[in-house]
Amino acid sequence: MGTFVTELDLIFALTATTTQGFLFGYAFYYPLIMAWMWMIGGIWYYLRWENRYDLGPDFPPTAAKQPPASILIPCFNEEQNVRDTVHYALATEYPEFEVIAINDGSSDATAIILDELAALNPRLRVVHLTTNQGKAMALRAGAIAAQHEFLICIDGDALLHPNAVAWMMVHLASGSRVGAVTGNPRILNRSSLLGKLQVGEFSSIIGLMKRAQRVYGRLFTVSGVIVGYRRTALHRVGYWSEEMITEDIDISWRLQMDHWDIRYEPDALCYIYMPETFKGLWKQRLRWAQGGVEVLLKHGRNLLIWRRRRFWAVALEYLASVVWAYIMLLLIVLYVLGLFLPLAPNWRIDTLLPQWNGVMLGVTAMAQFAVSMLIDRRYEPKKRFFRNYFWIIWYPLAFWLLIMLTTIVAVPKTLLKKRGQRARWTSPDRGIRDDAEVSEANKP
Repeated sequence: MGTFVTELDLIFALTATTTQGFLFGYAFYYPLIMAWMWMIGGIWYYLRWENRYDLGPDFPPTAAKQPPASILIPCFNEEQNVRDTVHYALATEYPEFEVIAINDGSSDATAIILDELAALNPRLRVVHLTTNQGKAMALRAGAIAAQHEFLICIDGDALLHPNAVAWMMVHLASGSRVGAVTGNPRILNRSSLLGKLQVGEFSSIIGLMKRAQRVYGRLFTVSGVIVGYRRTALHRVGYWSEEMITEDIDISWRLQMDHWDIRYEPDALCYIYMPETFKGLWKQRLRWAQGGVEVLLKHGRNLLIWRRRRFWAVALEYLASVVWAYIMLLLIVLYVLGLFLPLAPNWRIDTLLPQWNGVMLGVTAMAQFAVSMLIDRRYEPKKRFFRNYFWIIWYPLAFWLLIMLTTIVAVPKTLLKKRGQRARWTSPDRGIRDDAEVSEANKP
């Protein structure tokens, strides 16, 4: 009996040791492996596609023979931003285009401002929805009203670079299977720590991921703030879903599962304001996280088909990120419990401070930030490169924790969400406005 108990204790000890090793191993190797995959993919994208623009005379691309396009601007309570948004959209340097602003039942002066602008600009048309129907419905209304096959969609507070449409049309007009092309959002408000961190995030994380995903075959999502669509592709998949909290992620998955190609064009620039309060940032990132969980639950089963295998890597990577968030939570919980309860030695987490593996992760993160910012430097004033790099080194301390927490909250929130409920939008926190940054950023 004593021998049996001893063997049982040994089995429990080995199991606990193996489990703890798995938890630490996953928490360490997942971000390490993904960082190197993003760096390798980003460098390959730059050498194969992006760097060619530095060598050729066609900058920006010639648009004389390109087909016409419709610029759609869904608006909800945008009285502070819509004048500038429409102004920059109308200043687009492209031979033939129209601008359609969709007022989605705004309760402020957005409708009045849009009607005033339409009276002064024949290229601008306004569609009014009597009540707030959500961004997906607003985009649908704009697509119905549009005269052209190609739809360039931007947010109601986004400032479109004059050459952005030309760059996006290079892809959309290049082949009949190109269903969408996503552009390159750049952050304008940089006066606070949160603003500075997000500037680095959009280049070192989001931009690098899109480059790498384009190389590996499929994009997780287009950037809803600036994206171009082929109307034929949208019609085949049923346009934007009214129930999804992030219509851009959902339409990206549905287009690619229908075998439409989605591309990324970093030269298609669009300038945006991002949250500069913790509350605003939390709401935004929770919405993004919830959108990812929603599409995984909605489309996960549909991916289990061999002809959709090229999308498996994107779905598995996102699923792995959700697992990582919960493993990190478990490690933190075990550490806190160990401060107050006598846990078994093999289950006790002595410290959450970086050890040798943390140092390796930190070095890899810094290498990733350096690679991404070197690739991305052409889209930023040169004087800001080292300044942005200084601020992005603090990114893992704050934003990794934010991503982890929003993912943990998003899963149960999505599971408990009522089905069939239309997703409506509210005006987000857009930080501190700097008109000088706007003028400088939009210089061709």
